Amino acid sequence: MFKDFKEIVAGAALGLLIFLSLKGVDLTPIILLAGMGFFTYWVIEKKGGLPGLPATLGGKGYEPSVKVTFADVGGQATAVQELKEALEFLLRSDEVAAMGIRPLKGILLSGPPGTGKTLLAKAAATYTDAVFLEASGSEFIEMYAGVGAQRVRTIFNRARELARRRQKKRAIIFIDELEVLGGKRGSHTSHLEYDQTLNQLLVEMDGLKSSQDVQILVIGATNRPDLLDPALLRPGRFDRQVKVDLPDKEGRLAILKLHTANKPLAPEVDLEAVARETFGFSGAHLESVANEAAILALREKSPLITQKHLMEAVDKVMLGEKLGRKPADDELYRLAIHEAGHAIVGELLRPRSISHVTITSRGQALGYTRQKPENDMYLYTRDYLEAQMDICLAGAVAEDMILGNRSTGSLNDFKEAIRLARVIITAGLSDLGVVAEENLTKEQMHNASSAIINQEEKKVMVLLRPYQETLKVLATRLVEKETVTGRELRALLQDNALAS
Repeated sequence: MFKDFKEIVAGAALGLLIFLSLKGVDLTPIILLAGMGFFTYWVIEKKGGLPGLPATLGGKGYEPSVKVTFADVGGQATAVQELKEALEFLLRSDEVAAMGIRPLKGILLSGPPGTGKTLLAKAAATYTDAVFLEASGSEFIEMYAGVGAQRVRTIFNRARELARRRQKKRAIIFIDELEVLGGKRGSHTSHLEYDQTLNQLLVEMDGLKSSQDVQILVIGATNRPDLLDPALLRPGRFDRQVKVDLPDKEGRLAILKLHTANKPLAPEVDLEAVARETFGFSGAHLESVANEAAILALREKSPLITQKHLMEAVDKVMLGEKLGRKPADDELYRLAIHEAGHAIVGELLRPRSISHVTITSRGQALGYTRQKPENDMYLYTRDYLEAQMDICLAGAVAEDMILGNRSTGSLNDFKEAIRLARVIITAGLSDLGVVAEENLTKEQMHNASSAIINQEEKKVMVLLRPYQETLKVLATRLVEKETVTGRELRALLQDNALAS
């Protein structure tokens, strides 16, 4: 309606200018005044306001056509429970006041990107039936001194005004990417605008100018809590910190069910198998898996999404789109030998862990071997880390054993092996014992890492030596078919065992 009104006014103004022009009136002063007015309007609307002028930050609040509830948030049962408990301070404010409990001022949601922090904040607004304003930390920062602080004051004032207008006693202000606004003071040496803006947020959260009729709760979201100023995290500001972690297997299954609820799945689809193979995926990754699977089914003109579509979608989200490049025959065979080494050592060290091995190029990977962990792991022994290192080194060792030399295709494998060696050292699992990483020189770290990697490389050579013929057979099959399943790999290893 407001948009239509602006269009009517603009049309009337244009008609008046044409009429005055036909009458011979000098329009220069009118055009200059109109230009100045438009510039002022643009600054206020688009840039958050001039110093001393109110900004429009968080103007209308969050009013979606379909409200988000906690039932729409999958895989975060612990975070949802913690957040609900914190929100009870708002819902039962009278009881809280009667007990003499200090009102809750802020809740901090921290965790990796894509885990559902923004979704949780929107669900909190629905749960508490509060006025909800949302903004990004970057929206408060401007090159003009004082504008950021003005924007902070504005969003708090607007929250109170909206709550009174809608006759509500509660308001929630959600600030995403809080580390931009709430970074440690003194870290921005170019100017003090960041510090002034943060100081204003601290003052507003202290409630020095708060009213008794409206209770304001600030929900902040960040994936870098280490960058936040300590003054934000003290009791009385962000009183509750809710960790929003990557989902476990059960959480991933719940998220997949949510995102496939509106999609036509084939009867044989096993979402639990997909959840098992997506360790380390966030909710955003899993949503992308469901979406990409639907796109693949659409491309193939399939009325249903099959397990094949879902597994290929996992590969695409993990590694990227298939590439059209085709290596030369000798390069293709070398690549097949390399991936065969990974697959055989992976299956020998962890039976039934290899899902499939392929030489299809995706993203930066010319080929890859996919392992499926039986269970999510959060603690690692030295044996486990060494086994992972052996799988990384197996590609280069297989090339050396069959072709007599190595290639640059092992570059990323070596980087991962070095990372694992450093984990062994810094976790106190190496022969050096418990050491502080900062006390080790670069030379000491290099020597210790090299010793571990050389030792594991010798173990892989011994492990692969009886399987040289199997390596060649598997590589030949990969060149012919591009992809070999874990079941086919296990059959080849069984044949090798019977032959020996």
